[in-house]
Amino acid sequence: MKPFNGKMPPDWQLGTVSEIIELHDSKRIPLSSRERANLTKIYPYYGATSVMDYVDRYLFDGIYLLLGEDGTVVDDKGFPILQYVEGKFWVNNHAHIITGKNGFTVETLYLLFSLTNVRSIVTGAVQPKISQANLNNVSVVIPSKAELSTFNSIVQPIFSQIRNLRAESDRLASTRDILLPRLMSGEIDAANIQL
Repeated sequence: MKPFNGKMPPDWQLGTVSEIIELHDSKRIPLSSRERANLTKIYPYYGATSVMDYVDRYLFDGIYLLLGEDGTVVDDKGFPILQYVEGKFWVNNHAHIITGKNGFTVETLYLLFSLTNVRSIVTGAVQPKISQANLNNVSVVIPSKAELSTFNSIVQPIFSQIRNLRAESDRLASTRDILLPRLMSGEIDAANIQL
């Protein structure tokens, strides 16, 4: 509340994460490594921290936030392991699948959780876990709808550019992977290419 002289604006409120997120965990279907072994590698298969594999089908299509549920769930400073994902993909049972509600976008949630220490809600001595109940009960300050709208209008173009740059990077990597073996084998002669 530093910008507000220590006082919350009157149209802001204290709330919990349950008021600003939608969980899509019930749609998860785990696939064993044996099941995945014979599948065509098309769509990313996400775990708690990263892409674990690729599969020939998908469960989700769109922009989502993945937050580690069990295994590696926080970094060394206590902040949650997050993945900002888009497109068609599959998720195993080790990550919460989140979208926003009540004016909160996936991007706003990504920024909020990036700055929210959640070490206190992690349970499990052997395998750390962030349960749905504990996640939903995290306290948050909820700005007014007008403030959220203004903030979203600023961050949405930035995240749109991030998505565009990721797509371009993927296209360039794919082009490199196609051309490099052909260049190395001599199938394509690059001797006369002027750079």
